[in-house]
Amino acid sequence: MRLTILGGGGFRVPLVHRALLDDARRDTPGRCTELVLYDTDSMRMRVIASVLAAQAEGVPGAPSVRIAHSLDDALRGTDFVFSAIRVGGTAGRVLDERIPLSEGVLGQETVGAGGVLYGLRTVLVALEIAERVAAVAPRAWVINFTNPAGMVTEAMSAVLGRRVIGICDSPVGLVRRAARAAGADPDRVTFDYVGLNHLGWLRSLSLHGKDLLPGLLADDDALSSFEEGKLFGADWLRALGALPNEYLHYYYFRRETLRSVLESPETRGQFLDQQQSGFFTEAAAAPERSYELWERTRLQRESTYMAESRAASGGWQRDSCDLDGGGYDKVALALMQAVARDEPTRLILNVPNGTTVPGLAPEAIIETVCEVDARGARPLPCAPLREDQLGLMLQLKAVERAAITAAVHEDHDAALRALALHPLVDSPAVAARILERAGRGARRRGGETTPLLA
Repeated sequence: MRLTILGGGGFRVPLVHRALLDDARRDTPGRCTELVLYDTDSMRMRVIASVLAAQAEGVPGAPSVRIAHSLDDALRGTDFVFSAIRVGGTAGRVLDERIPLSEGVLGQETVGAGGVLYGLRTVLVALEIAERVAAVAPRAWVINFTNPAGMVTEAMSAVLGRRVIGICDSPVGLVRRAARAAGADPDRVTFDYVGLNHLGWLRSLSLHGKDLLPGLLADDDALSSFEEGKLFGADWLRALGALPNEYLHYYYFRRETLRSVLESPETRGQFLDQQQSGFFTEAAAAPERSYELWERTRLQRESTYMAESRAASGGWQRDSCDLDGGGYDKVALALMQAVARDEPTRLILNVPNGTTVPGLAPEAIIETVCEVDARGARPLPCAPLREDQLGLMLQLKAVERAAITAAVHEDHDAALRALALHPLVDSPAVAARILERAGRGARRRGGETTPLLA
């Protein structure tokens, strides 16, 4: 089986490779035998290839690694495409976060105005990739991790239909942490999770037919033992009657989180821009140390994840079990295995809604529990959403769809609507200024962007 990674110079590519090596050690039938990397940044791709080579030393049956020099070359003959690109690089993320903050509203990679700006810049590039996949590798499955994952998956699905599936590591991390806190084996529980990407709720957690969530919500000590319990607090979680995705902290505690971000010496994007620039420069100069440097940098990256939200909720350190890279690599591998081997499994994925959430269009991408096999991923029925949950989903889906329209049709009014209608942007005038400043920033960078922001 051949897997192609678009964004092959991405910092987290070795995590996917590590999961493939685990498969090789188990000599799993139908495992990946060839990994193809493609990236527009050849230096970063060479560094990551050196990390993979060091990581694979001594592993029998490790997949071969090939660097492709064009998109079509990377796609031709592949079985799966893992899309994890970052249009504009980390420098673009810095602007996505800093420009909204200068207007007093949240700047974050996928949430608020920052997420809209990132989507406006990314959608057209993602559509170009989808069109090349359809032309060159029409039987391939595309696994999208490019953020904003829900918006980008929805744009690509207009070309690829159900052959593109979005993934995220946040929901599976929430389920596993909640299961451990409830005293259950994370691999044996069933669950009800529904929402949009970075906007979802775990609403039941069952073992042998018994829902463990009510008992967990009633136990202060258990709630304080894992990340979401610390982020949101026991009283608020009991009021909600559910466990929210960690990104909902930006919505439920917007004032506290914004204050924490504004008080930080640098944004998350600035931290990663400096950290990754340092890593790639150092590793390019000393390729024999690339794996050691990557592992050191990865641990620092994971330990500082969502630091502002943790500071806003009292300040605490991440548990050691949450520093393994998040888990999206394992979700991607489980998805590929289920499809390639026709081994049914259940995963939380970003897929077309169908009839799962009444009120949303059938083609709207939602994030929910799916049954996966050789035919792809199908959302399972879920319990009705409460009004507050559905209301947030409808509002954010309107934002996502306006951003897609804006990017595809170079529609300034749709871009303004996407920004101004976001719950974390409090004024059309602020939205207009953010959009105008983002356009100036794109012109100064002179890099890949949409005409709307050029």
